[in-house]
Amino acid sequence: MPYVVADDLPDAPAGQRFRALLERPEILRIPGAHLGIAALLAKKAGFEALYMSGAAMSATMGLPDLGMITVDDVAWHVRQVARAGGLPALVDGDTGYGEALNVMHMVRAFEEAGAGAVHLEDQLLPKKCGHLNDKKLADARDMAAKVAAARKARRHLYLIARTDAAASEGIDGAVARAKLYLEAGADAIFPEALTTREMFQEFAARMPGVKLLANMTEFGRTPFFTAEEFQEMGYAMVIWPVSHLRVAAKGMEDLYAAINRDGGTHKMIDRMQTRAELYKTIDYSAYEALDQTLVATVVPEAMPQRS
Repeated sequence: MPYVVADDLPDAPAGQRFRALLERPEILRIPGAHLGIAALLAKKAGFEALYMSGAAMSATMGLPDLGMITVDDVAWHVRQVARAGGLPALVDGDTGYGEALNVMHMVRAFEEAGAGAVHLEDQLLPKKCGHLNDKKLADARDMAAKVAAARKARRHLYLIARTDAAASEGIDGAVARAKLYLEAGADAIFPEALTTREMFQEFAARMPGVKLLANMTEFGRTPFFTAEEFQEMGYAMVIWPVSHLRVAAKGMEDLYAAINRDGGTHKMIDRMQTRAELYKTIDYSAYEALDQTLVATVVPEAMPQRS
């Protein structure tokens, strides 16, 4: 049924539903889905949680991932994903859009938009993709203050602290920061841009009992591992943050080249979702049927005649 039907809406807050998924023994697989149509397709494929990448949202707006988008930009994406899919989404909170008060505003805005979880990172602006060079790290105590502010502001939102310290401070530095962020109130830790299986294993071994998030992004510093391999290494969650955007953008690039080359789309039809497939994805017929049950012609009563 369409999302507007109350009986079809989730009862529990998204944060509670995200936390419940992590209580299961198997690793939580979280594909990137920052648009409503992507949320529907991921849900159709059987996923139970979604990831909303700042890089994907920025690129969709034609911008680089340098901390340029705003809380309102992200909340707009969160609202459509939460509405369309009804699944708890983990949202990229970048550096929190400022200091402690800004972090509290971000947490409230994302939670009110329907987010289930957020991760906050310990870079300084202009922040970069975790797999690029020359990242500048915040003081660990300043990051801990942001984590504490996020914890104070949240109602149900699951809070993940990301550290980019492995590249410049090694595993020792990343672990020390992670422990400080947990003390400040983080629910889980996201060690970004680890480069070998041994690094993933060592980090997990030194954080026993802690929920850990792995990032399986393409074209980065992390080798390809499957969800099962990450689980064996001690990780509770894995994201594929920008994969959906990469596939879609490559498809659009090929389409525009074909139109320019061939004078039309006739050679690309086999790569398109059909009209019927699209309507099935967005549940067009259910909305149409619902509309027919709600809208009926009402004949107005005759007005009394003047004597």
